[in-house]
Amino acid sequence: MKKQLPETLTLEVREPNTLLPFLFASFSDRSKTTVKSYLAHRQVVVNGCITTQFDTPLSVGDRVEVSFGRARAGLSNPMLRIVYEDDDLIVVEKRNGLLSVATDKQIMRTAYSILSEYVKESDGRNKIFVVHRLDRETSGLMVFAKSEAVKLKMQRNWEETVVERKYYAVVEGLIEQESGMISTYLTESRAMKVYVTQREEGKIAHTGFRVLKRSVRNHVTLLELELATGRKNQIRAHMEYIGHPIIGDKKYGSRRGLIGRVALHAGVLSFIHPVSGVRHDFSTPVPRKFLELF
Repeated sequence: MKKQLPETLTLEVREPNTLLPFLFASFSDRSKTTVKSYLAHRQVVVNGCITTQFDTPLSVGDRVEVSFGRARAGLSNPMLRIVYEDDDLIVVEKRNGLLSVATDKQIMRTAYSILSEYVKESDGRNKIFVVHRLDRETSGLMVFAKSEAVKLKMQRNWEETVVERKYYAVVEGLIEQESGMISTYLTESRAMKVYVTQREEGKIAHTGFRVLKRSVRNHVTLLELELATGRKNQIRAHMEYIGHPIIGDKKYGSRRGLIGRVALHAGVLSFIHPVSGVRHDFSTPVPRKFLELF
């Protein structure tokens, strides 16, 4: 007689690990495809929080629960994927082409409206709050709050709360320097374009960069960019300033499309949780379209 699985299995972490290797080791009698499906179907809970992030860090004493019953209802949208969710926050990966929030000129489907509908499915009184934004043509990681108090706490302490933010970009031309820091003052024109200016007019902005790949054939460079400050359109303005605009970014000087989108992706986001005080690290890979150029 086949042994019946419990509806939920609780596992305790006995040594530091990351989530997917821990699950593989815990369910060595099952295929890796089956184990991965537990994450994809939102059946894994770490310390009380549903997560689909395969590289979630685990510490000694953490509790991992795996549900074998009906998969938890989740968000199903081709433009937005939930990476992490708890009682206070939702971390998502946004696709390029989706607005973060509606504007006066563009009232349409947005990351905000999609998540608002999602949280109201469980309780019509639930709300979602924008903590920060990504440009419409930028893909990658964003965080939303489930209360105004959490939103304000993150925003007021943004420089201390956010430990790390990294982007990937493909820029025009071959950058010879392997790494460096771009530091300028930025301001915004009446036409809503951010540009480098003198100290009296703008706010200081620091963008660190590191070359990952170069393509002589396509005459482009793949960069990893780290934000030391979080100014609006900072990376786009800095890339134009050094003469290497992001491909597809016509507003900031690009004359080459190559992949049919602006080649900018928010790939790494690490922050201190505003309620628990625990550090959370999230990452997504360099988009395949970027890598195909190399």
